[in-house]
Amino acid sequence: MAGAPRYTVYLKPAAERALKKTTDHTARRRIAKAIDGLATTPRPSGVIAIHDGEGLLRIRAGDYRITDTVEDAALTVLVVTIGHRIGDKSRDARRPRWPALR
Repeated sequence: MAGAPRYTVYLKPAAERALKKTTDHTARRRIAKAIDGLATTPRPSGVIAIHDGEGLLRIRAGDYRITDTVEDAALTVLVVTIGHRIGDKSRDARRPRWPALR
């Protein structure tokens, strides 16, 4: 009996730099484990589709967010960005901008 197909996971250069730049070793291991898991489960539980993101998905790994896109026909996952939740703008992009109350 054959198992589920394995996806090939690629990282964009910016995502590789962000992973290498992560100084917290526990967080780096958690991010690496989440990325490795994308090979078997490209859409894990808790994944969120980014609105107006052209098929972008957001996965949370501790205090970090991993943004990726999945190509089912080619069995590939492309990790686009890795960012700390405080500095990640993917969540703020869909939040409405309200005028300041005076």
